[in-house]
Amino acid sequence: MNAAISYKSGFVAVMGRPNVGKSTLVNALLGQKVAAVSPRPQTTRKHQLGILTLENAQIIFVDTPGVHRPRHKLGERMNEEAQDALEHCELILFLVDASQPPSDEDRLLASRITSLRFAMETILALNKIDLLPYSSMEIKIAECKTAFHALLPQAEVFAISATRGDNREALLAAMIERLPEGEPLYPEEQVTDFFERDIAGELIREAALLLLREEIPHGIAVRVDEFTERGETGAFISATVIVERESHKPIVIGQGGSMLKKIGSAARKEIETMSGRKVFLELRVKVRKNWREDEQAVRQLVG
Repeated sequence: MNAAISYKSGFVAVMGRPNVGKSTLVNALLGQKVAAVSPRPQTTRKHQLGILTLENAQIIFVDTPGVHRPRHKLGERMNEEAQDALEHCELILFLVDASQPPSDEDRLLASRITSLRFAMETILALNKIDLLPYSSMEIKIAECKTAFHALLPQAEVFAISATRGDNREALLAAMIERLPEGEPLYPEEQVTDFFERDIAGELIREAALLLLREEIPHGIAVRVDEFTERGETGAFISATVIVERESHKPIVIGQGGSMLKKIGSAARKEIETMSGRKVFLELRVKVRKNWREDEQAVRQLVG
């Protein structure tokens, strides 16, 4: 690396309440999918690194679970993951939904940021501006900026669309500007700290979240039981979809196994796109009653 060129590197905690587009934004900035995404809140359950290496910087995005008021041990664990990310980063990217006013969860996270022991540089990103009516977009953005800026007056504000791309490059430049000078912390080719096995499990759960009914997804976990390389023929993956209730098992399986086949087919396509090779995927379903309330189960299934 040329010593005359200033190189930046550091960790950016991507924070926000559930379902504001944190994983979608990280995937978009990386230019590839490393994090599971679905319309369901709390899709992300533990923090995952997304590593973007550029000519002048390496940004390590810490994609965190959405901060919320927990109702079970899993929720408590997810909030702990998010809090841990706050304590170990150089910059906070606070993502909010520009199509909605500040919620109690937005206020909760803002208060945690302002109460940190050390003042932390923070960027406020008003996401989902693509959902705003075009005729009143500027007015809506101005109203949103005023409302959210009141929670974090020190933060610079960007109005963005993670999906459409509005102002993504400007946001990226602002993050790089605020990072400290330093050498890359990860190899150039590395894009996440998750192993393929971990990502496969998340992509199976993503497929289930997308295909199943409202009352089931939050109680679903996926355990990858086997991940075996088969040389030029690809990889074999065996996984178990965990549900909390006996009544959920037949719904996940579907008539004649139809739903489980749909989940497997959708997940396999995503895993093959991620890995760049053919995948043989075998799924089964198991009941572990009320696992989200069991600390040992949460550690085993979520980490």
